[in-house]
Amino acid sequence: MKFAVLDFETTGSQSTDRIIQVGLVIINDDQIIDRYTSLVNPGLSIPSSITALTGIDDDMVRDAPPIESVTGDIVPMLQDCVLVGHNVAFDLGFLQRALDEQGYFPFDGKVLDTIDALRVLYPSLSSLQLTLVCHAFGIAHERPHQADSDAEVTALLWLQCVQRFQRLSLLTLQRLGLIFDHVTSDFGWFVHEMKAYKETFAALDSNADRYFRQFALNVDDWGEEEPVRHHSDVNGMPDTFAEFYEQLKQALRARFKSYEDREAQERMLEEVESAFQQGQHLMIEAGTGTGKSLGYLIPSLYYGLKQDKKVVVSTHTINLQEQIRERDIPLLQDLFPVGFRASVLKGRNHYLCLRKFESKINLQDFENGRDDRITAAQMVVWLGETERGDDEELFFSNKGQQFWHSVSSDADSCLNRSCPWFKKCFYHRAKHQSNTADLVITNHSLLFTDMKAENRLLPSYKNLVIDEAHHFEEVASKHLGIELYYGAFVSTLSWLYKDSRSGQLSLLRGKLQRDEREQAQAWCEKIDAIAPKLIRIKDEWDEMMELLYQVLASRTDPAQSEVGQLVYRIKKEHVPVGWDKLMVLEDNLFIQLSDVLKQMDKLFGELKEMQDELDMQSLLTDVSGTLKELYAHRDHLHFFMTMPDDNYVYWLEAGSGKSKSLQLVSVPIDVSGMLQQYFFDVKDSVVMTSATLSVGKSFDYTCEQLGLRPEDEEGRLKTLQLPSPFNYRKQALVAIPRDFPSIRGTAGEKQFVEHLSQSLAEVALETKGRMLVLFTSNRMLKQAHAALKDKLQPFGIQVLGQGVDSGNRSKLTRLFQSSPASILLGTSSFWEGVDIPGEALSCLAIVRLPFQPPNHPLVEAKTENLKKQNLNPFMKLSVPQAVIRFKQGFGRLVRTAKDRGIVIIYDTRVIDTTYGKYFLYSLPGPKIEHMPTNQLVPRIKEWMGENGA
Repeated sequence: MKFAVLDFETTGSQSTDRIIQVGLVIINDDQIIDRYTSLVNPGLSIPSSITALTGIDDDMVRDAPPIESVTGDIVPMLQDCVLVGHNVAFDLGFLQRALDEQGYFPFDGKVLDTIDALRVLYPSLSSLQLTLVCHAFGIAHERPHQADSDAEVTALLWLQCVQRFQRLSLLTLQRLGLIFDHVTSDFGWFVHEMKAYKETFAALDSNADRYFRQFALNVDDWGEEEPVRHHSDVNGMPDTFAEFYEQLKQALRARFKSYEDREAQERMLEEVESAFQQGQHLMIEAGTGTGKSLGYLIPSLYYGLKQDKKVVVSTHTINLQEQIRERDIPLLQDLFPVGFRASVLKGRNHYLCLRKFESKINLQDFENGRDDRITAAQMVVWLGETERGDDEELFFSNKGQQFWHSVSSDADSCLNRSCPWFKKCFYHRAKHQSNTADLVITNHSLLFTDMKAENRLLPSYKNLVIDEAHHFEEVASKHLGIELYYGAFVSTLSWLYKDSRSGQLSLLRGKLQRDEREQAQAWCEKIDAIAPKLIRIKDEWDEMMELLYQVLASRTDPAQSEVGQLVYRIKKEHVPVGWDKLMVLEDNLFIQLSDVLKQMDKLFGELKEMQDELDMQSLLTDVSGTLKELYAHRDHLHFFMTMPDDNYVYWLEAGSGKSKSLQLVSVPIDVSGMLQQYFFDVKDSVVMTSATLSVGKSFDYTCEQLGLRPEDEEGRLKTLQLPSPFNYRKQALVAIPRDFPSIRGTAGEKQFVEHLSQSLAEVALETKGRMLVLFTSNRMLKQAHAALKDKLQPFGIQVLGQGVDSGNRSKLTRLFQSSPASILLGTSSFWEGVDIPGEALSCLAIVRLPFQPPNHPLVEAKTENLKKQNLNPFMKLSVPQAVIRFKQGFGRLVRTAKDRGIVIIYDTRVIDTTYGKYFLYSLPGPKIEHMPTNQLVPRIKEWMGENGA
């Protein structure tokens, strides 16, 4: 097969733009056989932004041939070729226009996009941006955004894709052929060509023994593990943890030549083991670089093995869970003198349900057309690779997440042991592994889901380690509360019935219709009677949500929202005008839903008695799960509208101008009592750790949030603060421009952003980019982004903005790290969990102290509670919350002992107010200086020279 890989550079992407460079690579029989490249004179001036991107300027194209000459060169080369490109629609559009303008026939061959192939064949690829894909494949891409270089690397990528297609098992290709069978796309054609190619070598298929129910799988049945140790192995371990750790250190020294003892880590190891032995709770703040995860994993495993007790470790982020799984556990399994098992258990919706997925493929149930087919194809390939069936391994595009939701595992539609897939089931495998493991790694969300499910999800445990513990109370609030999204309700109704062809009821009716018994026809009539009621419920839900959105939009000003969301609190004693009409609508919806659910329960009771005879157990289970969701939506809506619990705060939230993004939120104001009841009172030992638990060297704030009172605990709670091993005095300078303007009113904000952009630009020129700027407001970030781009573009410094250049945090971080000179502007999610060690980051700017908006419903309700107790909400709540977030932000700069850098705080409240000292006093000992703004750059230059930064 012959391919022509084409790439154009142009003056832009509009219909009036012109081609400025062509790159063409010809592939035949898996070999590159020809290349063509030329600059093109576009007949107009090249915009400066394109020159900055491509390096091509007006001088370079002045003597280049015109497009008609270049078109004449490439037309013969395209003969009998399949056209290939990376995001090929862009290049095809320019090609067809050039052919048309020069009087050639349009290109009418097959057209393939490397993006489609990469998405399907490499489902774990986290970015499809050409340079990042090349980096992932180890392909050198020396001149990105130059057509010859882009075409060359695209050709190499395409060859990798063709080889990958050829390596897929025949069954996988046949399944892909089924997915794209009725699609008249060129990609579908190519899949069938690859299938035909493979069928000629079918006898050589080495995957034949891994097939199950028409899928090539990478997993055996679960539940047949060999024991990892004998009882006598544990008896041979030293009786004291001190002796055991001395032995382990010898193994560490032998393994790592650069190993050195860390005093803070050793103290943490001792304290965690002691807390387990004494049956105490421990709150331990360990600074960056302490080695927290090993600091609790080693004593947890020693104690668990010696005492034959299971220990559960919970993290806030999936990232940390994966880091422990991929990095720490394999290391400890190598070093520990006895074998042990560690398992990771996530929320059930993270695992694929093979039964649902098989049904989806067999029924060709692709609601979102091409998007769903690409996602399903990704997953068919992934099934031949995955051992865990976990969505964290997949990177979805467009509506991929929606497709996943329809095939993910859930309790309501699980057939358990009756399922033909049971012994291959990813969720039941993970659950079984957690039951047999010595150490279970989970996340805060699942801890609370397990609590609500009366401890039926996690195995029984009495010892718990909570990492990233500064999030524990916040996650408790979220999970013990209720969120009802507009779209979730609509999706549930759509799964039941969308139209006469789509939805579970339509599938059910189709099956029953083929049964000639009188009873089956009566059931069809019942379904026919229910369908219009569901449509009416959907219409009334839409009407109610529109009215609720009007309530929200008429009472909030998006310009005042720091994060671009509309938020409005509903108070029982002061409901908005028109609430009585909404209550009538909700009452009506409740009655209609109850009526429909009652009818369906009756219908399903009758069908379930004959499910084996009718061969519809799987479908009935799915419908049953959907009905349970509908019950939950009905009850959640009723709870929100009637506001029965005074310990809850209720609010509406939506994106500006997006009524379909509306969500109804009900959250408990104080969860400390529940945390006491379900964790601290009933567990033998709970260890809480984080780099940010204290405020002004005190743990009082965190203890109060969690319902822990050290003086009342009869010595059951111990608190400990461990310093970071880093030398912050030498590694970090905190600079505060003391004459920087403050923000008062919109005029003040405008002036502030002008001063900020000017100062950031001056600093960026000195540091050659390598700067992370943390904002608390999306609006301000966007204003600064535009201003900085204008100021820094002439100097070749790239400005990346969260929510402007991309909403994906990891993608932005990768772009920042791979660019030689750039500034990254981030809001909320960049204040923590972002790891940019080394020279990529030399300067961190904190624009404003990260106070939560005081008018946020939950903050407002907590403030009211504190006022009732005659306490100062600002000092008891606002300041401690902001200090912890501020410490997290500061922690982005120094990630290793070699990192050096500057932190600039543009908010003079840290030195002008009495509470400012809490922020500075909470930092881990950097050098702190304040100076006039005009002295900032000279001082940075001097400090960087002195400290080799």
